[in-house]
Amino acid sequence: QVQLVESGGGWVQAGGSVGLTCAASGGNFFNHAMAWFRQPPGKGREFVAAINRRGGQKYNPDSVKGRFNISRDNAKDTIYLQMKSLEPSDTAVYYCAARYGIIVTSAGEYEAWGQGTQVTVSS
Repeated sequence: QVQLVESGGGWVQAGGSVGLTCAASGGNFFNHAMAWFRQPPGKGREFVAAINRRGGQKYNPDSVKGRFNISRDNAKDTIYLQMKSLEPSDTAVYYCAARYGIIVTSAGEYEAWGQGTQVTVSS
């Protein structure tokens, strides 16, 4: 099973930008659809971005569309999440996730998860 490790994040002012990285190991990265989820304080985990195996298909919910961009580098077994125009409501622990096959938006369909990285947006 693939193992995932996130990095990046931290503290940023509202309106700013930040990038997250998720490095995969221990599995066939190319066969996995990848996604980012987040968990705001006191709330459940929510979907923010997904990308298919080849990187040609991406999906974002309306809440982050146009502000969050997911990408992947299959040569490096890595995915990225570039976030801009950040808002205090984007404050959360961000997780990357992997599943064998096509992209989906439900957290329960993902088989592997990273440990999460905190993003804090101050007003």
